[in-house]
Amino acid sequence: MARVAVVTGGTRGIGEAISKALKAAGYNVAANYGGNDEAAQKFKADTGIPVYKWDVSSYQSCADGLKQVETDLGPVEVLVNNAGITRDTMFHRMKPEQWSDVINTNLSSLFNMCRPVIEGMRERKFGRIINISSINGQKGQMGQANYSAAKAGELGFTKALAQESARAGITVNAICPGYIATEMVKAVPKEVLDKNIIPLIPLGRLGEPDEIARCVVFLASDDAGLITGSTLSANGGQVMM
Repeated sequence: MARVAVVTGGTRGIGEAISKALKAAGYNVAANYGGNDEAAQKFKADTGIPVYKWDVSSYQSCADGLKQVETDLGPVEVLVNNAGITRDTMFHRMKPEQWSDVINTNLSSLFNMCRPVIEGMRERKFGRIINISSINGQKGQMGQANYSAAKAGELGFTKALAQESARAGITVNAICPGYIATEMVKAVPKEVLDKNIIPLIPLGRLGEPDEIARCVVFLASDDAGLITGSTLSANGGQVMM
């Protein structure tokens, strides 16, 4: 029977690529989304992957949403925490809600999503948790104190939960994408990309969402059973750690 995989933020951008790749690899995928109903329904029609709408910043919404997924598809064995937002501004201008919105959606969501499924994973002696962090959680980024803090926090969470969960057969890993050719990045003016971003990438190009998705498929597989508490940097060499 196919393993059930949940992908948060799974209907657009990197999350869309992850959902599709996991389905192609034989998983029974549920794609969570937060707000864009039109995009989610198009994704569902195009892929046949069921979509579930809930707010990952709310623990109760996550618990209720995951309960529905397990009712519909079965126990969650693979969890990909991909959902995230940005509220960029220089710190001396940052409003409290710009801080809390990003921390709650990008970091607290890991607790909200993992806590309802971790006991089941422990009982079954199997689980794969994959957290999509960011290059900016590794190196920091001007104008992103909130985002960088959240993404760095994801890495600490990953290492701690990996230590707690290893003997229960659960692996917990993180992926730190660099600049990926999503709609958001491609909306940056070409001259800015060509002058200020791509020259910093040793490979000389943006990454593709499918390249991040392939990293997820590997970490979710039985072949990655020895890997836990690790951070996989997928950034074209921009930051080497």
